[in-house]
Amino acid sequence: MRAAVVDVGSNSIKLLVADRGPEGRPAEVASQTLEVRISKGIGSGRPRLGDQGMERGVEAITSLLARARSLGADRFAVVATSAVRDASNGAQFLERVRAASGVTPRLLTGREEADLIGRGLTTDPALVALRDFHVYDLGGGSLECLAFVERKAERAVSLPLGCVRLTEMFAQPAAEPISASALSNIARHVKGALQESGFPFPVPAGSFVVGTGGTLTTVRAMRAAAGGFTLERTEPLIRVALLREILATVGSLDLAGRKAVKGLSPERADVFPTALATFIALAELGGIQAFHHSLRNLRWGVAAGLLA
Repeated sequence: MRAAVVDVGSNSIKLLVADRGPEGRPAEVASQTLEVRISKGIGSGRPRLGDQGMERGVEAITSLLARARSLGADRFAVVATSAVRDASNGAQFLERVRAASGVTPRLLTGREEADLIGRGLTTDPALVALRDFHVYDLGGGSLECLAFVERKAERAVSLPLGCVRLTEMFAQPAAEPISASALSNIARHVKGALQESGFPFPVPAGSFVVGTGGTLTTVRAMRAAAGGFTLERTEPLIRVALLREILATVGSLDLAGRKAVKGLSPERADVFPTALATFIALAELGGIQAFHHSLRNLRWGVAAGLLA
């Protein structure tokens, strides 16, 4: 039994191939991320996937599925999230994926996405002893917020606060250094949406807080590049003070300067300042001092279901 999961996000499309490992948890065989950005225009009032974005997406998905088949995968899932969920022509894109790949993709609701992220996190060996904790997963289109009690998601909300969406709304032109007014507007918008969501803030004192998604992965990749070692050897605890330091440095650069930063993917450089500002605003509202980063989010939750 070998499962392959393709996660179609707003900014990237990711593959996880996994076997059923010890204690029933997925064990990684291979993983891959393609920075595709199918979601250009997601910040508009009526988001719509462009033809080129859909073509890139279909090509990426079929390529990743072909790799999974070459590795012996016999169970497959393609899941789509905020970019496709919100697009007026999302159904058209999903049909193109089905026709090209032979796999019928699943469009997740916000609640389903949040629940599967939570399930993925419970497969992380580093988190296995946790009972009560909060999780924040930032993608290109949405921010998922979860509160776990006794390892079960008691509260979950999905909010349209992804970094691609907010960059298009507040940080244009993205080729220039991000302005103080843009940062202020992002913080105000994020805090307002979080307060209106009904999700419990501030976070209870002493709570363990987990952060997932490409932004925090990038922060660790930058640390690794600066130190000359692999991402896995970096400290998973990411302090909010560090996020502020990185934003002050990277946010002052234009897009060309950001693309030259070691560890920062050039395809993510335009939205990275907005993503950092979103995490900082979340932390300020929640009274959060640090995020424990985990790589096990949505794909791992879907894989756990396929292998159960």
